[in-house]
Amino acid sequence: MKRLVVLVSGFGTNLQAILDACSRGELPAQVVAVISNRADAFGLQRAIDAHMPAIALPFYRDLHINRAGYDEVLAEVIDQHAPDLIVCAGWMRIFSPGFVRRFAGKIINIHPALPGTFPGAHGIEDAFNAFRRGEIAKAGVMVHFVDEGVDTGPVIAMTEVPIHPGDSLKDLEARVHAAEHALLVSAIRQVIG
Repeated sequence: MKRLVVLVSGFGTNLQAILDACSRGELPAQVVAVISNRADAFGLQRAIDAHMPAIALPFYRDLHINRAGYDEVLAEVIDQHAPDLIVCAGWMRIFSPGFVRRFAGKIINIHPALPGTFPGAHGIEDAFNAFRRGEIAKAGVMVHFVDEGVDTGPVIAMTEVPIHPGDSLKDLEARVHAAEHALLVSAIRQVIG
């Protein structure tokens, strides 16, 4: 069974989708640790409820070290759990080049946009606004390997998400998040074989 370390920064719904798929036997893997850069992330509570290590590692400014130093600490914590795959499931920080090289080919990320569109932290909102300006007809979700760019790594899986004329941003967010949960589990299964 493959070992997963999941990185979260917020509510942890993608983490929950992974945990549920593992418990149903749909994903031949086990989450061995959940790490968050925010001590108040609800994803940590999900890990505690699932009886697994839940590790709060405050962001580097809180530790008074630079990004590379923070990533070195993060890498050491990850190494303690010997993962086959590191899953960024709502991790809202960009890794330093050294971290990416250290775990090359072992880090995947879920991003709420189609490849080549709307990188960064506001993919859903950016897609919604582009739709309202008449620039796009649909949103999407992708899972990709992490490289040194921002949401630029090789794509593992993607899916389109419709935007309807009467949608609010909240409507689109709900549809995108539902697509994320299914796509992330499918992509993990594809990567771990």
